[in-house]
Parts: sequence; C-alpha cells; structure tokens
Amino acid sequence: MKEKILLSWSGGKDSALALYQLVMQKKYDITLLTTITDPYERISMHGVREDLLEKQAKALGFPLEKVYIDSNGSNEKYNKSMEEVMNKYKKLGVTKVAFGDIFLEDIRKYREDNLKKVGVEAIFPLWARDTEEIANTFINLNFQSILTCVDTEVLGGEFVGRLYDKNLLKDLPESIDLGGENGEFHSFVFNGPIFKEKIPFALGEKVLRDERFLFCDLI
Repeated sequence: MKEKILLSWSGGKDSALALYQLVMQKKYDITLLTTITDPYERISMHGVREDLLEKQAKALGFPLEKVYIDSNGSNEKYNKSMEEVMNKYKKLGVTKVAFGDIFLEDIRKYREDNLKKVGVEAIFPLWARDTEEIANTFINLNFQSILTCVDTEVLGGEFVGRLYDKNLLKDLPESIDLGGENGEFHSFVFNGPIFKEKIPFALGEKVLRDERFLFCDLI
C-alpha cells in the first residue's frame, strides 16, 4: 500500500518538479494542497484563476484540497486554517507534507515547526539541488510553464507572460535566481511528462498590485 502524503501545490514549476520526483518513486498516494485567496478566487501569490488550478489537477490526475484564506487575514488565522487541514488529513493516514522549496532555510524551518505541532513531517524533494540544474532539468523534461507574476523591484515587467524556457534563462539578469527561489517570479505549469493533457489558456490583462507585483492574467 502506498504512503499517503500531501504536496503543497502552487501550480508552478517547482511544485511540478517536486511532484514528478515523488511520482517517480512510485510509493506515494498524493493529494495536492493549494491555498486560494478570497475573494479573488486565485492561487495565493501566483495569481492564477481557481478554474485553471482545477483543470491542472484534473490533467495531472491527482485529488485537490483547497484551503481558502482571507486576503486581509492574519498569519495566525492562516496557521489555524492550515492546522485544521493537517488534522483532517492526519486522521486519514497522512504523515508527511512535501514542498518544492530549494534553499531558503527560514521557510523550511517555518514549515517544519508548524507541522511538528500536529505531528506531521515535512519533506523536500528538491532541497539543496543547484537551481540552474533544476531549471534545466525542468525544461529538458519538456515541462511547459509561463511566468504569471514578477516582482518589479528586482525584475523587469517585460518578463511576465513569457514562457519559462532556455531563452528566458539566458535573458534573466545575473542577479536573478534561475528558479525565482527568492520570489523574483512565479509561474503556472500547463503541460509536461506527468500531464494527461495540455491545459489551454490565453493571456489576459497585466495588472500591477501593491505598486510592485505585476501579474499576467491567464484566461
């Protein structure tokens, strides 16, 4: 019997590569866990519409658990919501949650500390791998992804809406992590080796929020 786990799912490239690694191990029964920001009905931070998230989960063939969080909610309220979900899945036999983090120690500790409170282990399939190697592995595996948000304080707005491919890697400034691990950009994966079908979408309007984050809507 396969071990039941949750995967923290943002819909982006690191989540997809982490999922790929877990699938290749052939020992996990995986449920995707995604936070949705109310009232926008979009994936938190990435800004992708909820209906595209649902199509993504269907194309991947994995169950999806959505946690709704208030756009103006406190961190305490967020932690309470996540704790409730963890307790729910722990009763269903889940003992681990996987994350696509690569090298940010403070985020890893935050995740581990929160999960310890409910007796669940955090695992990191991509941890400590070189981000250039990860970027090229993702592209060489024929995953297809598009940038949905950029932090304009560190990266030009012209990058939003571009495909995450080798041309983009060449064009990124040297100061930018090739995986966007420091929050420079976020992405949406719409095809790849673990997808049953490609997800169709069109580019919508670009919107600047908080005078900093430029989002490209996907329709």
